[in-house]
Amino acid sequence: MKSKIERKNKSLRRKLRSRYKVKKRSSRLRLAVYRSNKYIYAQIVDDSTGTVLMGISSKNVENKNGDKGKIDISFRTGEVLAEMAKKKKISEVVFDRSGYRYHGRVKALADGARKGGLKF
Repeated sequence: MKSKIERKNKSLRRKLRSRYKVKKRSSRLRLAVYRSNKYIYAQIVDDSTGTVLMGISSKNVENKNGDKGKIDISFRTGEVLAEMAKKKKISEVVFDRSGYRYHGRVKALADGARKGGLKF
């Protein structure tokens, strides 16, 4: 049985490995994702200055009657983030999945951001 520390180290290594690849390959802004059990968070980060330009959480997105769960809310969170980015004239970013698999809520957020007009 693996200890909690070993599992934490593996997830940290996955996160750093994917972030290294994203930073190495691009000078564009980074769309970073954090997924908790209940909510999903997204931020647009400028790595050259180390500042967060904008961020959003699924807490801030209103629930609609047609929502079928966290995946629909994640999709709309991506759309709202893309609208916020358009207002600040940001059109191209690099998607940083932070070591999470690209499926489920993470994929839904990315699809929503693409539908909203972000290119990555």
